[in-house]
Amino acid sequence: MPRGRRAATGPIGGPGEAGAGRFYMISVVSKAYGIHPQTLRLYEREGLLKPSRTEGNTRLYSEEDLRQLEVILNLTRELGVNLAGVEIVLNMRRKMEQMQQEVSEFVAWVRQELARAAQEGWQERLQQALVRLPPTPLARAAAKEEPGAPAPPAGPPE
Repeated sequence: MPRGRRAATGPIGGPGEAGAGRFYMISVVSKAYGIHPQTLRLYEREGLLKPSRTEGNTRLYSEEDLRQLEVILNLTRELGVNLAGVEIVLNMRRKMEQMQQEVSEFVAWVRQELARAAQEGWQERLQQALVRLPPTPLARAAAKEEPGAPAPPAGPPE
């Protein structure tokens, strides 16, 4: 076998090994997806894929890398998006996933606070906290324009 090359017939790693995951060498990935290894290297140079490396600097593609590659290939092959467009789409997807995570965390916090407030009797505290304020000049003007609308209560002079 030539120097620096290993046979790449299948995945490296398994569920029981350190790192717990499957990793695939570039030749296996290129054959499985019908693309040239140089295309995978180009995607890495462009920052679209980030495979891990062995100590010998061999690229190892994880299951997550393969999912990312499938998105890239779908965008380029099926939708005709160029690599600059692919980069934009992937960045937007990352931002959307981050925002979705933040919204999920916020919703969980709100639910937790509502549960806590329900245990503490928040309805009574809310009723006690409400303070009636006189209508603002804008509200009084809007009420005057509507015929038949009751006049707002007189507030402090403006």
